[in-house]
Amino acid sequence: MTYHGKTDRTRAAYERVLRTFESFLADERGATPATAEHRDCMAWVHQLRGTVAESTVATYAAYLHRFYAYMTQVGAFDSNPMTLVAEEMDERINTDPTRREIAVPEMRDFLADVAHPLDRALLVTMLKTGIRVGELCNLDLRDLSVPITRETLDVPIRPQLDGRGDALFVAADRAVGDEIDGERRTAANKRKRATVIPVDDELRIVLRRWLAIRPDTATRAEPLFVSTRDDWGARVTPHVVHHMVESHARERGWHRDGGGAEENVTPHYFRHFFTTHLRDRTGDRGIVKYLRGDVASDIIDTYTHDWGDRVRRTYEDNIYQLT
Repeated sequence: MTYHGKTDRTRAAYERVLRTFESFLADERGATPATAEHRDCMAWVHQLRGTVAESTVATYAAYLHRFYAYMTQVGAFDSNPMTLVAEEMDERINTDPTRREIAVPEMRDFLADVAHPLDRALLVTMLKTGIRVGELCNLDLRDLSVPITRETLDVPIRPQLDGRGDALFVAADRAVGDEIDGERRTAANKRKRATVIPVDDELRIVLRRWLAIRPDTATRAEPLFVSTRDDWGARVTPHVVHHMVESHARERGWHRDGGGAEENVTPHYFRHFFTTHLRDRTGDRGIVKYLRGDVASDIIDTYTHDWGDRVRRTYEDNIYQLT
């Protein structure tokens, strides 16, 4: 900061904030800046609220984000845990930013370069369902009703999927820290109501290829998506998904350090892509809102009651193909 000409006052402000963060990690999280994960950073941001103004919270978070961006850039740290935190903060502040517009053929070309079965399954699931990254990570095998889970793996499918054909169940009752089937969840589901989303032929094939090589997991919750890298067999986390998306997007020129929601392709971008293209194709905002989990009980009952005839038919007639 000295070499970049920053004033003494600015350098002192950065040091004060970073020292406060360092002390918080040591006292409350048993971590250091080098070992902190996005959950630790989010906890620090959360405890700031109520003690300082929201604008100050944003400033302090920006200081920390820049610190980690620099440490990652020079190779001192492997990743920036503030990237996901900053994205989530941006979504709360600006719920409808003007985003990069990507046409379906461009997204098809992007996916063509993604060969890893897990990466491909995660990307296609987000693109074809509009699911949030936390909801994606919270999916279990029993939330997916397709031939391989119903017949080959003999999974006890959720009763909400009975009679719905090939479909995905997204719950609305998940919070960070909840213990479900003996597993403490590290991500939350933010939708207003539980939703059943159709699974078309394309998504079913991608998921079948993933499940053919999916590692065994020790938890009885049986996560749908688990790591095939360092944390072998563990449920994927939002940080893992975000890092994967960033890596592929950066190769495509769709992500740069310091870029905002208007420029960078992140996991949340795929929700925007799904909403924009499906709404334009169907002209039915109600069904798109239902699939996104954004509608309240007075509206959702209409689609729940007429799910097969209206939701599935509209979805299958209009969903874009990505391969």
